[in-house]
Amino acid sequence: MKTKHLLPLAIAILTSLAVHAGKDHSHEKKVAGPNGGRLLTSIEPHAEFLLTADRKVQITFVDDALKTMTPGAQVVTVTTGMRSAPVKMLFARTGDTLVSEQTVPEGNNFPVVVQVKTTPEAKAIVEKFTLNLSNCPDCKLAEYACICAHAH
Repeated sequence: MKTKHLLPLAIAILTSLAVHAGKDHSHEKKVAGPNGGRLLTSIEPHAEFLLTADRKVQITFVDDALKTMTPGAQVVTVTTGMRSAPVKMLFARTGDTLVSEQTVPEGNNFPVVVQVKTTPEAKAIVEKFTLNLSNCPDCKLAEYACICAHAH
């Protein structure tokens, strides 16, 4: 490539990097769910993912003010556990929440795939994250629900 073509390319790359570096990278503040669980905001209404003391998953639907909503026709499936032996969890309604019929396997750190259908016929909305049960030293929530900046 000729030198006269390299100079404009180099200027374009450097300009792009300078503009990108100057942008504000602030992100929306993370908020915990009303029970201290992970808030899943890609789902409408939003849903809180919480691991209970008996290692069951509790899903609570909430409005924008984090007030609990009664589940409607939503269908929730959670897959977690070791990748070589995943556990597919199904849910039953318990009051205003959905609680898994299965428990999360013993351990502290698993991949999680949450699938929510707003109706049985709808396309699933998928959220993926790591179910890290260690406590965050700053916000005192479990790492999977941590709202601190270090969880970026």
